[in-house]
Amino acid sequence: MSFFERLLKRDGAITIAGLFALWVLTWAYLAAGAGLGMSAWDMTRLALLPYQPIEGSTTAMSSMPAMSDMPGMAMDSMAPAWDSAHWGLMVAMWWAMMIAMMTPSAAPTILLYARVHRHAQTQGQMATRPATAAFVAGYFLIWLAFSIAATAVHQALESAGVVSAMTMGSQVQWLSGTALIVTGLYQLSPLKNACLSHCRAPAEFLSRHWRPGPRGAIRLGVVHGAYCIGCCWMLMVLLFVGGVMNLAWIAALSLLVLAEKVLAKGRWVGYCAGVVLMAWGAVILLQ
Repeated sequence: MSFFERLLKRDGAITIAGLFALWVLTWAYLAAGAGLGMSAWDMTRLALLPYQPIEGSTTAMSSMPAMSDMPGMAMDSMAPAWDSAHWGLMVAMWWAMMIAMMTPSAAPTILLYARVHRHAQTQGQMATRPATAAFVAGYFLIWLAFSIAATAVHQALESAGVVSAMTMGSQVQWLSGTALIVTGLYQLSPLKNACLSHCRAPAEFLSRHWRPGPRGAIRLGVVHGAYCIGCCWMLMVLLFVGGVMNLAWIAALSLLVLAEKVLAKGRWVGYCAGVVLMAWGAVILLQ
């Protein structure tokens, strides 16, 4: 048996190790600050401060601590301009975040694809190619497209003054409350359920959309990523509520996405989360 044949027999372990390494590296990149000049730990601390500026609320403003106690507010004016370099950093940050958040929930489909592809190879149905890597590349390429769109929205919200340049979180009640309520409604919608169904049934998805070869693998990854975006995009909008680089918020949303996709009662987890989000948003808007 050749070295390559022995390697193929261990491709499941190699895939798991590769996904784990990718997950660790993206989390480390985010924790280090993604090149934005401040560690994610500091941005998380700022996002979790008890007082945030709320537009049009004199009560909230009068109850806020002194500016010296609010480093996020004081430093917003020193935030970097949105030039091409900063744009690139923000796209990279969003993409790394999507990879870190989605890798655990995408792993079952990726591992099943690797197993099916290995079986097809042993049956002589296709040439030996790194199709699993192509599938993963296709999956995360569609998330790159999402990251570019998210960066454009991020710039627009920051330029409008409704998202802080330092905490990258909402500074106004109406944005936070509306985002929570709309996300909660989407959690209960038929479109969300349809997309989630594809993510929760990887075997059915692969049998329905399977295409041979590297191009087929990339296409399959793109299609699977598109369903994942349809399932999770509104949850990603909540990053603007808690802070885009708030590690606690990122971890909480990652766990919710994972629970929805892999737990036996995942749909009910999503429904319950939707009700909680709507109630939370209503409380914020009525304050």
